[in-house]
Amino acid sequence: YLIKKFKFKNFKESQNFVNQAGDIAEKENHHPDIFFGWGYAQIKIFTHAINGLAESDFVLAAKIDKIVND
Repeated sequence: YLIKKFKFKNFKESQNFVNQAGDIAEKENHHPDIFFGWGYAQIKIFTHAINGLAESDFVLAAKIDKIVND
């Protein structure tokens, strides 16, 4: 699994991040597990079909990281 926790100032920022991450995941047709609440979001990425990591997992992770780094 690739797992990363992101911290935010409030619930709205967490929600905005999750919405953006969801849009990216949908475009990539690669859907991570997403958990969020007040001031945090956690993304868990892996490929169910192979029960492990594939190149597409790392591509998705990099695109999601870019949301908070832009």
